[in-house]
Amino acid sequence: MMKKRVTSYVVVALVGIILGVSLMVGCSGQFLAKPNPQIANVTSTKSLEGISDARNTPIVRAAQTVSPAVVGITNKAYARDYFNRKVLVEQGEGSGVIIDSNGYIATNNHVVEGAQEVVVSLPDGRTFPGKVLGADSATDLAVVKIEATDLPVATLGDSDNILVGEPAIAIGNPLGLEFQGSVTVGVISALNRSIDIGERKFKLIQTDAAINPGNSGGALVNADGQVIGINSAKIAVSGVEGIGFSIPINTARPILQSLIDKGHVVRAYLGVGVLDKNTAPKYGYSLEIDAGIYVVNVSPNGPAAKAGIQPGDIITKVAGLAINTVSELRSTLDGQQVGSTVDVETIRNDQPRTVSVLLEEMSAQQ
Repeated sequence: MMKKRVTSYVVVALVGIILGVSLMVGCSGQFLAKPNPQIANVTSTKSLEGISDARNTPIVRAAQTVSPAVVGITNKAYARDYFNRKVLVEQGEGSGVIIDSNGYIATNNHVVEGAQEVVVSLPDGRTFPGKVLGADSATDLAVVKIEATDLPVATLGDSDNILVGEPAIAIGNPLGLEFQGSVTVGVISALNRSIDIGERKFKLIQTDAAINPGNSGGALVNADGQVIGINSAKIAVSGVEGIGFSIPINTARPILQSLIDKGHVVRAYLGVGVLDKNTAPKYGYSLEIDAGIYVVNVSPNGPAAKAGIQPGDIITKVAGLAINTVSELRSTLDGQQVGSTVDVETIRNDQPRTVSVLLEEMSAQQ
């Protein structure tokens, strides 16, 4: 099934096209803050009396509503200066969205990644030290906490009900705090854009609203003034304009809540190392199978090992869903509950088999 090629490979991760944009060096109900905040919708309004209807458009009202809840986030880390002294330097700047009046802020993982100090800048001019409560590199989401109360809070909308062609408003800090609170406008260009990053498949909102370095972690807003996405990236390729991506708020909501509650995201764990036709060549292998993914190794005492799955097996289905890529396996497992039992269909020595696997929680090291 698999043969080792006597060839060396350099694995180049093209993740930078989607992630790392801002760190180039160089529901309803009140969000309860004590003791267990719950992400929800809170409406903010501001009077625009005296403005004509021609000027007081839905975009103006949406920007007025959400902008007070969009903050700047500065990532700082220690480095050595010319005299070999340890100094705190700025690594980059991004944006964040206040999701609770007691100082809980949603942002991107890549905005705070590697930070030894985080500074949060509010639109009213105040600054606070921030603490990263939790971050999830797999979804590029993070939560930062500041010690403040009675903060303006963004309304979280329903990203499952957005329409291609409707207005999309990006609010954030392109190129840093000098342009804090910038508003750019476009439309929803597409829904459920599937993008493979590493071993996971992401379904993102595509927009042509300008998203630039520093916008990462900011808000994508609809014309009703509701946050429908967390801006994550743009395609930065010469000759390509107007292709930006945002994490749907319905996807982000449970992840942000898990980061607040546990400091990490609870994910189901199968306990296998696998390759597919696309990933195998990166590691110097040629995979000669028509369908499925190849099991390279099995974690001792993991769920798969307990169910009898062995290295050399080919996994073809999990929970009734066809599996032909590593990202499809990850996406399928992400949709399963820890503690649930799923059927895993495999092929061993050309013979089909089905085993039941009790899924366990993935640890932070896995």
